Amino acid sequence: MTRLITTLMLATVSFAPMSFASSATPNQAAITQQAPATVHYRTAAIDGVNIFYREAGPKDGPVVVLLHGFPTSSHMFRNLIPLLADRYRVIAPDYPGFGQSDAPDHTKFAYTFGHYTDLVDGLLDHIGAKKYSMYVMDYGAPVGYRLALKHPDRVAALIVQNGNAYDEGLREFWDPIKKYWADRTKESREALSGLVTLEITKFQYTDGVRDLTRISPDNWVHDQALLDRSGNKDIQLDLFYDYRTNVPLYPQFQAFFRERKPPTLIVWGKNDKIFPHQGAHPYLRDLPDAELHLLDTGHFALEDKLDVMAPLIHGFLDRKVAKGN
Repeated sequence: MTRLITTLMLATVSFAPMSFASSATPNQAAITQQAPATVHYRTAAIDGVNIFYREAGPKDGPVVVLLHGFPTSSHMFRNLIPLLADRYRVIAPDYPGFGQSDAPDHTKFAYTFGHYTDLVDGLLDHIGAKKYSMYVMDYGAPVGYRLALKHPDRVAALIVQNGNAYDEGLREFWDPIKKYWADRTKESREALSGLVTLEITKFQYTDGVRDLTRISPDNWVHDQALLDRSGNKDIQLDLFYDYRTNVPLYPQFQAFFRERKPPTLIVWGKNDKIFPHQGAHPYLRDLPDAELHLLDTGHFALEDKLDVMAPLIHGFLDRKVAKGN
């Protein structure tokens, strides 16, 4: 028994957690890594709606707002947030009907991109963010660009990932949705129901990805569980219809780019069928100094190319944002 106890004690010592003490030897210091940033999970009542958001990083750091797409939530940024939070105050909200935010009945709440913009704006006011960079993806693009039209002086920089602002970016995938925009019939609405099924949710994560072992199945299991909540299909169908209101604003978005010239990084999954690479190139017409990187992946590029994207994003922010603060 004594021998067994001694063996266990030695094993415990051998596998003790790495020390971060300043007294570490040079060899120890070489393998010591910085502790990951703490992410806080908060909720704020904005115009009577509980908006969930993730927050990390120094309170006095430059603010970076991460705006998610369909059908996910701030969950899509879970791995990126700690990598930016060493020097940036990172805020990632969930829109109503997504993630952990409230999901009011669609007959009593306006599920529109204009409404989402106002709620995100209210959240940023609530937390005291008066200037910010924005990472916009998918639905996050019209939300972020509408926010930019409201407060052009507040936008420090843009990071664009498969987020459209040009007619060239709405291709074949959008044809059934455009039909619904045109006739708004019950039949056209129901024809879009397949877009909230597990098959399509999984497709969004896996299509165009070269190495599927890099994609966690937790993604589509998580997203689909939220899509399958009672009443959520109608929320999503309302948003598909309201997306039409973003298209007439494209000229205003483009004018903002030309006139304000925000520093812009474009990191785009070139194999995406929803927002294909044809929507990435036109940004350079209005933002000729933008940095464009077409990545060999699909719609949710962060799931596949975080190791490539995180250094690009952090380096861009360091050069274009941090130095100015």
